[in-house]
Amino acid sequence: MDRTLLVLLVAVAAVLVIAVVTALAERWGVAGPLVLVAIGLVISLIPAVHIPPIPPEWILVGVLPPLLYSAAVNVPAIEFRRDFRAISGLAVLLVVVSALALGGFFWLVGIPLPVGIALGAILSPTDAVATSIAKRLGITPRVVTMLEGESLLNDATALVLLRTAIVAIAGSFSIWGAIGSFVWAVVCALVLGAVVGLLAVKLRGWVGGSAANTAISFAVPFLVYVPTEELGGSGLVAAVVAGIVAGQGAQRLLTPEQRLSDRMNWRTVELVLEGAVFLVMGLELREIVTANITESGGLWHGIWLALVALLIVIVVRAAYVSFLVWASGRRAARLDPERLQAFNGRLDAIANGDEPMPHGPAPLGAGKRGLGTFGRVLTPAQAQRWVGTMRARVTQLLGDIDYYRKSPLNWRHGTVLVWAGMRGVVTLAAAQTLPREGIDHRALLVFIAFLVALISLMLQGFTLPTLVRVLHLAETPAASGATQEQRELDEQLRQASASSLHDGSLERRDGSAFPPEFVTGVAARFADAAELPSTIDTGELLELRLAAIRAQRQRLSELSHGGTYRTETLRRALAQLDADELSLQLRLDDH
Repeated sequence: MDRTLLVLLVAVAAVLVIAVVTALAERWGVAGPLVLVAIGLVISLIPAVHIPPIPPEWILVGVLPPLLYSAAVNVPAIEFRRDFRAISGLAVLLVVVSALALGGFFWLVGIPLPVGIALGAILSPTDAVATSIAKRLGITPRVVTMLEGESLLNDATALVLLRTAIVAIAGSFSIWGAIGSFVWAVVCALVLGAVVGLLAVKLRGWVGGSAANTAISFAVPFLVYVPTEELGGSGLVAAVVAGIVAGQGAQRLLTPEQRLSDRMNWRTVELVLEGAVFLVMGLELREIVTANITESGGLWHGIWLALVALLIVIVVRAAYVSFLVWASGRRAARLDPERLQAFNGRLDAIANGDEPMPHGPAPLGAGKRGLGTFGRVLTPAQAQRWVGTMRARVTQLLGDIDYYRKSPLNWRHGTVLVWAGMRGVVTLAAAQTLPREGIDHRALLVFIAFLVALISLMLQGFTLPTLVRVLHLAETPAASGATQEQRELDEQLRQASASSLHDGSLERRDGSAFPPEFVTGVAARFADAAELPSTIDTGELLELRLAAIRAQRQRLSELSHGGTYRTETLRRALAQLDADELSLQLRLDDH
């Protein structure tokens, strides 16, 4: 059979296996990725099957950028900002500490220290694909956000550490050079990721068509990854930043059709790529085992090293997460919403002219930024803008305090944070980038990395659902349904629609105004245009309902910056508005 045709048939078969396993796993309530790893393991052990070694660049360049980009698009931005301090600690400090601890252990068993730190850097980062297992269990949203954020950002720390250790192996290590490389990798990724993400979403808003729009979105992860890597930055972090920027911009600049198309197409891409990653992990077992037996004369040495390394990783993570939970509790206890509310009252007095403008930082514990005018004398217009800015800032801080108090971290959350920190394909792909020259026992190092990732996935992945049930951390159906927060948001949107109807600001799709007498008549009959019965099928009334939805979406965009509502609640409301608008547009097209 022609080689090209054979590769095509294998690819098609892999897609079918991934789709069927995913469907069956959902019905049986098991983790599909782990089943795919097991299938790959079984296939790899069949003597007649030969799996050629897969270049690690295919994973690092071809698979991880789109997967991380897609995950970043869906990251809850509000919660990500609120827990950024904890996430950055997990993604940077914990990776460094874990790599050094592992490097010390490997050095004690006879592996050179630079090589041990290099392997420690490979084993330290959690995997974004692996943590997808945790997302399906209904764990508390705050824990899921922290796991996602950590796995999206810790690759930069690990890969920079790996590069530094490889340089040290060659004998040209510099501590200041290592620090400079890390800073540059992050700064470069932040700048390029933000610029490319913003330009991409603006281009997509200008292009318009859903199919062309989605094609551009597929190219964005690679457009940002390649130049960032060429400049010495972290391409994976750049893809994450671009995804966060694009995800936020999509709510304002893209149409409902484009957002719906994005969700469906990227969900398909995630399904195939995630499944392929886990399937490949299983398929590569025989090749790695064979190479290790050939070079190391057996498997036991690598097995016990991998088991001890995994134990060290878990213990270090448990110690750090314990400190994180304790520090989070102390920080939440120090927050004082009464002082913020008192300052809000002062803002009302200032806005009404009953109190003069402050000329120094307001005593809100906001650090050097403060909330005062720092001695400047403001004009009335500037004063009004200042009051508006301060009011928004206070609202955001009050929302943050409410979030920390409603979602406190305790030992149960810490336990899940520790156990859900699985290793995965990043560990395996990074291990295979180790130089083939200049490093002794390379096959052993790759074997250790593979075992740590595999045992971590199988042990922690299969037992995590049981742990979540025992700790009673899964969200209940009531918690995921209609909540008080959702009802409050619905009321805010209804008021926005009613206000737009009564002040005459609603417009048709072509920008023309509705006749005043028509709007007055509708306002007299209904509280707002969005409440018009769905049975009304005249073109003018449908146009009015469509305009009301646009007013509600504008209000939703404003509310998303205040931090009063959770990202999940805002996204649910946006999806509902998008669905209503698409339905109305279809009915209008029939007129």
